[in-house]
Amino acid sequence: MHYVTQGTGEPLLFLHGFPEYWGVWKGLMAEFSKDHRVIAPDLRGYNLTSRPTDVEAYRIENLVEDVRALVEHLGLRRLTVVCQDWGALLGWSFVLRHPELIRRFVTVNITHPALFNRDLRENPKQQEASQYMLGFRTPGFDQQISGNDFAFAKQAIFEDARQHGAALSAEDEAEWLQALKQPGAVDAGLNYYRAAQIGPPDGQGSPGGSNLMDGLSQEQWKVRFPVLVLWGEQDPYLLPSGLEGLDQLAPDLTIHKIPGATHWVTLQKPAEVIRHLRDFIARKG
Repeated sequence: MHYVTQGTGEPLLFLHGFPEYWGVWKGLMAEFSKDHRVIAPDLRGYNLTSRPTDVEAYRIENLVEDVRALVEHLGLRRLTVVCQDWGALLGWSFVLRHPELIRRFVTVNITHPALFNRDLRENPKQQEASQYMLGFRTPGFDQQISGNDFAFAKQAIFEDARQHGAALSAEDEAEWLQALKQPGAVDAGLNYYRAAQIGPPDGQGSPGGSNLMDGLSQEQWKVRFPVLVLWGEQDPYLLPSGLEGLDQLAPDLTIHKIPGATHWVTLQKPAEVIRHLRDFIARKG
């Protein structure tokens, strides 16, 4: 597993989403490396980390083990995990299975997987917003994402982020695209969706949801460390209904909704993210 680490002090582990790579955290890493040890890996299949071709290699237990092994390799204890998108689904899955390693948990626009499963199965609006997941799971969809020189990523990520205030330079964009152009990287990212069987009902017998909670008892669903949720109010993919009931599973809960932000909150509103994260760390020491 490829990772980048900077600074010294209390550890912060950053987990990226799809279709991203470790560099999406550069801004936050520059800020928090002033007084923390920050670590950002390329997750399995992405950029400079190895890429198994078998879909089953991307099941959640394997992804969790990747993170656990990295934490052990670096000798980390009582760490704060900061994560977004698929990194947050993995982050939740990791902290639910290894709570002894966690001091605090920060998730951007991703609720507890049990609640997301609920909404994928029961909430028509979330089901509509998540139809894209069924497309992502179809064989060959990576060609639609990479086609026309990655027009999908340029529009869905870069242009959307800039329209909502992101200061994304041409150099940032080029480096991000270089990560996506690693052979097989996009299809590897789509394997996360395939292996998790995540999505709304598919019309062919699947009730919707995912297998992310498989193997966990209901007692393991509840977390006892502080949780911070940052939520872009204009996210078209993830609806705030997913937060309903989260306080029952994460009693030490702080939620900040961020106006004017979509799915790419950390790119669009970095100053607000830093302020909320600094405050959370200070209050929940």
